[in-house]
Amino acid sequence: MPLNPARSAQPGNVFDVREVGRVTTVKEFIVEAEGLPSCLNGQKVEFENGDVGMVMGFSESKVKILGFGNKSELHAGDQVYSRGEPFHTPVGDAFLGRIITSLGKPFDEREAPQADNSFPIFKDAPGVMDRKPLSDPLETGLRIIDAAFPLAKGQRQLIIGDQMTGKTSIITDTILNQKGKNVICIYCAIGQSRSSFLKVLRLLREKGAMDYTVVYAGIASVPLGEQYLAPYSACALAEYFASKGRDVFVAFDDLGKHAWAYRQLSLLLQRSPGREAYPGDIFYIHSQLLERAGKFVSDLGGGTISFFPVVATIQGDITGYIQTNLISITDGQIYLNTNLFQKGFRPAIDFGLSVSRIGNRAQTEALREMSGKLRLEYLQFQELQRMTTMKADLSDSAEQRLRRGELMNQLFVQPNTKPSPLAEQLLFLYGLRSGILEQKPQDWLRFRDNVFAWMRQHYPGILEEIGAKKKWDDALKQNVDEAFKRFFSPGGAA
Repeated sequence: MPLNPARSAQPGNVFDVREVGRVTTVKEFIVEAEGLPSCLNGQKVEFENGDVGMVMGFSESKVKILGFGNKSELHAGDQVYSRGEPFHTPVGDAFLGRIITSLGKPFDEREAPQADNSFPIFKDAPGVMDRKPLSDPLETGLRIIDAAFPLAKGQRQLIIGDQMTGKTSIITDTILNQKGKNVICIYCAIGQSRSSFLKVLRLLREKGAMDYTVVYAGIASVPLGEQYLAPYSACALAEYFASKGRDVFVAFDDLGKHAWAYRQLSLLLQRSPGREAYPGDIFYIHSQLLERAGKFVSDLGGGTISFFPVVATIQGDITGYIQTNLISITDGQIYLNTNLFQKGFRPAIDFGLSVSRIGNRAQTEALREMSGKLRLEYLQFQELQRMTTMKADLSDSAEQRLRRGELMNQLFVQPNTKPSPLAEQLLFLYGLRSGILEQKPQDWLRFRDNVFAWMRQHYPGILEEIGAKKKWDDALKQNVDEAFKRFFSPGGAA
């Protein structure tokens, strides 16, 4: 009898209406079954041993199912059941601070978190009328990003670069910087080695970030189907929090390995391979995910979902298939340059290839005023630096621009796990903009390393004023100038 989804089993119903099929073949984690005529793509099915699966395709007479259990426990002849339900994942506030799988099961050897609800893994992205313009800043704590490539809550910013150039460090620093800012963070690891995954977990725990963070473990050691589902499960949990009016930051580390997982699934499903053996819908699986980010109207809860997808390049080639797909979907990219990284310029962000398409609309007026021409000036410095390998016979203006560029270099260099508060960033930028650092270049490193702590000790009121005001007025500038004069005076910073 055909399934009527409206009569699916609910509390208090007498009958459990479901279709019953039978497994015909099991190939790795792909199961073929017959006898499920009403199934649709993406629906949930259950096997008689209690494991679950998801419908992934069809042949003339059979249903192809992605199994999420132990493949050794699935056999031809087993029964498989469908109630016509789309695949859901459990969600709830209890997931904060937990490490879970893409199926919502605990990965941290603790009891399963208590779910408040369940959200669909796959859904249509909200339409234009369900969204608001992006305007609220997402502060990463990285001076080079917040000043030159400002990001907004609800933005999708791609992190791209070769292996071992600091992509994950940008994510972890951004998570650490959300402490006390009422932002929920979700870190979704996809295809990572267990050692790399544990290193990130150790950092988040040591810095106290797990209180507001959820970690999805789609690492290389879990079944391939769970690696494929991990980013969609993370997105569903983010949508749950956004529906309650919360701001959510989600990092997918990385979507290149997610594409590899989907390619393997597709080949096992006997789908025709295309460019680089990827299936024809490889663009769609990422676009349907990343389009679910945004800032939503009050009818949808009024929250925001920000995405940081990560993808690796090979020898700096950003023209790869998956890389260009993701660049076209996102609202900008942060490109990490291997040469800059090896020279000690970290974060090794390439100013020429990086961009934020939201731009300074997401900055506070004070930060916009201080950093308005910073990116252009730095690009001009880099061009001048390439043209003048020898500093002999340079004009005074060229030498001044080189000195200023070197100061910007020092400003942008920042150690890992030490996000910079907004007030500190504004102090640095004002020192650069006012010209006082160019007059005392020998004191720049002392200024960078000590001025914020010194101001917090001697002028806490000025720091509060910097954080509270939307823009720099003449009175604030005068107070900061007086503080800087004292700092640079002999014995002032002692």
